[in-house]
Amino acid sequence: MATTTLLDDLAACVDGAAHEAGPDDAVGGVPAAVVASPATTEQAAALMAAADRAGLQVAFRGRGTALAWGAPPTGLDLLVDTTRLAAVVDHAAGDLICVVQAGARLDDVNAQVSQHGQQLALDQPVPGASIGGTLATARSGPRRVRYGAPRDLVLGVTVVRADGVVAKAGSKVVKNVAGYDLAKLVTGSFGTLALITEAIFRLHPLPAASRWVGVSCADPGEAARRAHAVTASQLAPAAVEVERRPGSAAVDVRVLLEGTQQGVDQRTTAVLELLGAGAAEQRPVGGSEAGEGAGVPVGLPAGPDELLVKLAVPLSGVAGLLSAVADAEQRHGVSLHVRGSAGVGVLYAGAPGDTAPEAVAAVLADLRAATVEGSAVLLQAPPAVRAVVDAWGPVPGLALMHRVKDQFDPQHRLAPGRFVGGI
Repeated sequence: MATTTLLDDLAACVDGAAHEAGPDDAVGGVPAAVVASPATTEQAAALMAAADRAGLQVAFRGRGTALAWGAPPTGLDLLVDTTRLAAVVDHAAGDLICVVQAGARLDDVNAQVSQHGQQLALDQPVPGASIGGTLATARSGPRRVRYGAPRDLVLGVTVVRADGVVAKAGSKVVKNVAGYDLAKLVTGSFGTLALITEAIFRLHPLPAASRWVGVSCADPGEAARRAHAVTASQLAPAAVEVERRPGSAAVDVRVLLEGTQQGVDQRTTAVLELLGAGAAEQRPVGGSEAGEGAGVPVGLPAGPDELLVKLAVPLSGVAGLLSAVADAEQRHGVSLHVRGSAGVGVLYAGAPGDTAPEAVAAVLADLRAATVEGSAVLLQAPPAVRAVVDAWGPVPGLALMHRVKDQFDPQHRLAPGRFVGGI
């Protein structure tokens, strides 16, 4: 529990918006002592400087949609809540650029920029995500095929280092080659390098029309071949998804087309021909998330209390990975639900949360053998599994990552242990 003096010091940095943590103020099951909510970068800098002087271990929370991802921190004194950093600071519609505070919901950002016919083309695998959380976990969805991942859309960031020093990188231009690419460095770092308070993004026009086209294939090889035919074509799909349900030999392929109504109509005909026998349009049945208007599931194949593994392979490895999933399911008796992008080779596998730790370890070993040119990372799991399973697996460049951590956070106070290699 924080002392009264320490709590008062932290509260003074954020206009009184600090309090002793409650039972829900935790990261990966590790409870915090104090929660503080800065409303500006200046307040965040003062707060981080005070935490540095007190030697506090610090983690960050946006909208709380992925706090179970990554390893639990080894300690947590201060939880910095960014929900008061929720503004769209600037929207340069003519330049297709926006500047957004880290605690803003992606939904709210898109609601504002859509008034000018534009979008921040980041899907939400978990609805309700914040801008900062999306960057920190490098989350992407189906439309990564067309628009890219978060690191491709972010042009610059403002961050606060562990010692309270504010650093900025990038600018409101698409091409910026001067200096260190801090924006890409902090993307996917799970809050272990710095607190993101603001980000600059590239926007895209809203499509006038969109449509999903799908086909069910008898086996992974057939599904991969049909998906690759669309990905390698000149039809510019916005998404090329595959899904294999537990216990099924079949794999569904789904293609999202976006653009003008005429263009979508014409490309739909061509995609149906490429997908072959059984392919059909999938008509809208509702849904509000970008890319989900056709009633097609595009979220993660696991709920908040289930196991979730992120799988990455070259495009040529998608068929082998899908087959490896089916083999692992049968060999170890673990139900595996796989969904993800055959267009970029990033898939997610979900399994029941009560799966025995030794079974999880065995499944991960099989999947890592199938992703030797990629990765298999256990993003989400209960403590009993995390205690005995290597969540990250082999990581090239780990020594360099440790040196970067030492440079940005010499005392290792930011989200300690949350990232690969105990970073």
